[in-house]
Amino acid sequence: MNLFGHFDGVVRAMLSDMVREGELPDGLDLSKLVVEPPRDASHGDVTTNAAMVLARPAGAKPRDLAQALARRLAVDPDIETAEVAGPGFVNITLKSSFWPKLLKSVLELGQDYGRSRRGGALKVNVEYVSANPTGPLHVGHCRGAVYGDALANLLSQTGHAVTREYYINDAGAQVDVLARSAYLRYCEALGDDIGNIPSGLYPGDYLKPVGEALARIHGTRLQDQPESEWIETVRDTAIAMMTDAIRSDLAALNIHHDVFFSERSLHDKGIAAAVEDLRRRDLVYEGRLPPPKGQPLEDWEDREQTLFRATAFGDDMDRPLAKSDGTYTYFAADVAYAHDKIARGFEELVYVLGADHGGYVRRLEAVTAALSSGRVKLVARLCQLVKLYRAGEPVRMSKRAGEFVTLREVVDEVGADVVRFIMLYRKNDAPLDFDFAKVTEQSRDNPVFYVQYAHARIASVFRNAEADLEGVDLGPSLAGADLSLLDDAGELQVIRRIAAYPRLVESAAEAHEPHRVAFYLYELASDFHALWNKGKDSPQLRFISRHQLHVTLARLALLRAIRDVLANGLGILGVRPVQEM
Repeated sequence: MNLFGHFDGVVRAMLSDMVREGELPDGLDLSKLVVEPPRDASHGDVTTNAAMVLARPAGAKPRDLAQALARRLAVDPDIETAEVAGPGFVNITLKSSFWPKLLKSVLELGQDYGRSRRGGALKVNVEYVSANPTGPLHVGHCRGAVYGDALANLLSQTGHAVTREYYINDAGAQVDVLARSAYLRYCEALGDDIGNIPSGLYPGDYLKPVGEALARIHGTRLQDQPESEWIETVRDTAIAMMTDAIRSDLAALNIHHDVFFSERSLHDKGIAAAVEDLRRRDLVYEGRLPPPKGQPLEDWEDREQTLFRATAFGDDMDRPLAKSDGTYTYFAADVAYAHDKIARGFEELVYVLGADHGGYVRRLEAVTAALSSGRVKLVARLCQLVKLYRAGEPVRMSKRAGEFVTLREVVDEVGADVVRFIMLYRKNDAPLDFDFAKVTEQSRDNPVFYVQYAHARIASVFRNAEADLEGVDLGPSLAGADLSLLDDAGELQVIRRIAAYPRLVESAAEAHEPHRVAFYLYELASDFHALWNKGKDSPQLRFISRHQLHVTLARLALLRAIRDVLANGLGILGVRPVQEM
């Protein structure tokens, strides 16, 4: 049961009765009606703004309409009181008999509790990571990878049809630089002394395996060829091997994309087709642009260019599609890529980008709107930088990568679960400090430990219960326990927290904010640990009592619900719900 979804239905049913009985006019717009938790818990369990948003179109005073609605709500069998507050809110307090019914529904759903169909099978493409295949993923890529993957999980959980996509930037000058760098490592593998890597090439040791593979496959044959003959062979091998390495690094973080899309595939026919599509819509023209603000005039070439009318779709300038030599711009590839996604039937495009790509957002929004006639929505989410520390001291660069710390090094040191949870325990557009010492300490201050410890503790309770209550079914039949026996304030607090979970998941999906799930799990874990500590201090509140079997079964049912919600939320974050620690 979705608590707030359920009472949203109750409120709307009451309003329909009022329309049918002539208290309200027909045809009212209910789109702004909200049923949610009150800001102050002392105001009840549920509140609605129905009277405030409907009063004016209904020709009524907000408080008068709120009073009429409250009178009807007060007769609902699950509602203790419905009171008018402030300018016209209706605050609802539920009967104590409601909470056992809600908990029973949670137990019946198990780990499916929190799933919904709110997304309506909307086809969403989530593109994330998309690093150049010129080196291993570094810690900067890690945050976008984890955020994008958790966002895809969150959207899937709420009924969206999600495709996870990686855009391989395997065209352009950078992959030619990669090929030349790999060729040096090829010569090195054949015994040449290559000395220091020249400036402008990639210096990391990660290209040594590529050079060794080229030597095994081709022997010395490539050494006798001019660059024009070997560069394509070396480039293709290097791209393939670096892409495989990227897949492997992502797999270590439990990240698996559905589609790896090659930029080079667009350069055959895709870009020309996309530009022609814009031209047919009269959105391409030949014109001149003013120099960019802040750029020296001597660096600016004033010439006629092929331009996309981006300003017609909210961008701050029209965008060039072709360079002075007639080749397409990088943006033209973006146009073709959006064109391809739209042709594949996606209804929403989500781009997870680094903070340094903020300037690309408006042009991407503009071209998506142009190519889809406004049907397809583009959403860009930016991930801020990650700073690495060890006990407060900045972490030095990687020896293997040369210029950065690799994603794999971080995962190998602290584990995928720690990396994923900590990367998601801060909003994506806020800077993040990652301290190796703090993220591995076993304390309440380490959120991933605190949440996983809660799940492990519950697992230990069930292991003890199986030993102490031999022959008692501790499986699905717990849903039939007498849940009305859960009357301690701490137990009721946990049930209320559990009741908030489906709405939390839906709101996190709508806002594209998986960090809300991480925060919620920490709060639920805190509620559980408080129950554990109360049981240590007060024997009558312990989870297992041989002399009070009915109470024991009710408490185990509550623990099972907590465990299932923790497991569901950790699944969204891509973190394992461990059984022991």
